[in-house]
Formats: sequence, C-alpha cells, structure tokens
Amino acid sequence: MKEIGNSRHICVDAQRMFAEDTPWYVSWMAKLLPQLLEVSERHAERTIFTRFIPPKCADDALGSWRDYYQKWSMMTGEHLPQELLGSTPSLQMLVPPARIFDKMTYSPWVDGRLFTHLRQEDVETVVVTGGETDVCVLATVLGAIDLGFHVIVLSDAVCSGADETHDAAVDVLGDRFSVQLDLMKTEEFLAIH
Repeated sequence: MKEIGNSRHICVDAQRMFAEDTPWYVSWMAKLLPQLLEVSERHAERTIFTRFIPPKCADDALGSWRDYYQKWSMMTGEHLPQELLGSTPSLQMLVPPARIFDKMTYSPWVDGRLFTHLRQEDVETVVVTGGETDVCVLATVLGAIDLGFHVIVLSDAVCSGADETHDAAVDVLGDRFSVQLDLMKTEEFLAIH
C-alpha cells in the first residue's frame, strides 16, 4: 500500500433522499451509516460530505440532464422537500468541522472547485465512502485518479441500490486501478490512520 500522506475523507452523497422513503432510496445506506459515522467522527476536520443537488425543475437542467430530470421530476426541487437534500442527521452533526460540498452532477470534480480546494491544502490522498458505488462513488474515484490523487476506497463503506453493479464496480476498481487505488476495509483503515 502507498503511503497515505496528507488526506481528506470524501463521504459521497450520504443524504436523507437516499436513506429515506423516496424513489432514490438505497436500502444499504442505513447499514452503511455506522462505518460512515465512525470514519467521519474520527476524521471530522478532514471530512467533506458531498451532496447531490437536483435542479429546481427539469427545464433548469442542461442537455441530457434535462431528460434525466423529466424522468425523475419528483426528485427536483419543486417536488422534493429541501430537508431531504441534507446529510443524514448523525453525519450532519459533524458539520463543522466537517465540510459540505454541493454538486449538480455525479462527479464532484466538474467545476474545479473541489480540486482547487484540495490542492490548496496539499492533499495527496482521498479516502472515499458513501453511495452509490456504481454512480457517484465511481465518478468521484475516477475523477480523483485522473487528477492525480491516490485513492483509498473503503469497500465496506460504499453501497448501491443494485448489489450486482456494486460488486462489479468494486471489482473493477480493485483490478483495473490497483496502482492508483487501494481497497480497504474500514477497520483496517482506522487501525493505521
């Protein structure tokens, strides 16, 4: 395993809209919360909670995102209660010192704000947890690799609404990106960091 160096924990989209009764409910999120909380509490000052923020309405979205939100119109700002955009209550209590980073796409890297922020803090490694493994977590991990960060994915602290694609995403990350990424269990990570 590579030396961890200066790191930040990115907890991807552990939001109420994925943990509660909505069309985007991810049943594994509740089972994952203890690991997310343990890592986030232990490293609160180095934790960044990303939040996936839908537009007010489908017509506010660009390109194919407009089609996406026409399908999922019930998850746009005009229908979804604002409080469901927030992190789960146990994680929200850690802000501050943990920080929140809002994004409107699967990837937190698109507009450059997060990358600039992490580079200003001389971050070398990002530790990734959260959901969904095969969507926003995958976009977060691949973007981080593209930007030159070493990545640690806590394999028992990521989840998806679909077990098959979750397992496939974890396998792909571990197999194809083994030089730039380490897969670890939460307990193993906390024992050394």
